[in-house]
Amino acid sequence: MTGICPIRNHDRLIIAALFVALNCGAALAQAPASLDKSSEGSVPALSLSKGQAYPSKPIRLILTFPAGTPNDTVGRALGQKLAEQLGENVLADNRPGAGGNLGIGVAAKSPPDGYTLLLATPGIALSSSLYSKLNYDAARDFVPIARATTTHNILLVHPSVPAQTLKQFISLARAHPGKLNFASGGAGTTNHLANELLKHLERINLVHVPYKGATLGMLAMIGGEVDEVIVPVAAAIPQIRAGKVRPLAVLSEQRVPPLPEVPTAKEAGVDNLVVVLWYGIFAPARTPPDIVARLSREIIKALESPDLRERLNAVGVDPWPGTPEELASLVRSETARYSDLIKSIGLRLD
Repeated sequence: MTGICPIRNHDRLIIAALFVALNCGAALAQAPASLDKSSEGSVPALSLSKGQAYPSKPIRLILTFPAGTPNDTVGRALGQKLAEQLGENVLADNRPGAGGNLGIGVAAKSPPDGYTLLLATPGIALSSSLYSKLNYDAARDFVPIARATTTHNILLVHPSVPAQTLKQFISLARAHPGKLNFASGGAGTTNHLANELLKHLERINLVHVPYKGATLGMLAMIGGEVDEVIVPVAAAIPQIRAGKVRPLAVLSEQRVPPLPEVPTAKEAGVDNLVVVLWYGIFAPARTPPDIVARLSREIIKALESPDLRERLNAVGVDPWPGTPEELASLVRSETARYSDLIKSIGLRLD
């Protein structure tokens, strides 16, 4: 690529660490459902009284980003299907703020009775590496219920940005260091870290502007407040089709079916820029094991249903149902990988 500085051996090691940290497509090893084995047995789990029906009232599903975001879209679609299966309403409760940490904190302090669930993003795995003080401990305060979905991210620019390709955008940023900015869904979110990875890989200077959700950041870009944003494909499709944003690349190994004309970052000239966003369902620690097992079965059944699968695929979301053990394994591996990434770029948020 014209103007790119040669990469030294030291930098190759850092880039490799960054790539491994952000690539969620790695195979997952089977592991116990507990997020932290050291705490097992310290506080006994509650159990259902014999003959007690579950559920017997509506279930609250906490969503960590605002209405209209992919987190909200996935949560409401899954909640509707679960309500059909369980015979009780599943009520969406949007608690945006602090890169998802506000909603996670609310869920952590909720009663462990099976009537509060959390739809979490990788933020539940990476925040401990970004913040020295949190009002929750993911390993101590939550029990995994089920792995849910994945979605690919896409890099967008405002139509006024004079770049038709990702290489042109990088050249523009390199020619005008610190003049271009990017939005994110909050400091420490995966779309923030994806841009930090792009900056490191290509040695460019982009200014970070955080919002309470990547979709809000995209809307700010449409309004001319920022130049670039990385968002999930599901949020971008309507704006792309309306001509309000210009897509430059999807941050995945392959092109995505809803947008076959958009190249991957590698095809657009940037290797190792692969960032996959996943969602998982959690409950407060000490939720009764029989409720955890019931919910896990119902969520996996819902995600395997043709109608929900079709509904999610239509907005660029891929069902990725998995057991509590698989979700626990994912969280542990992602915590380690994001820790390596954050240390590599020297990022702290307090």
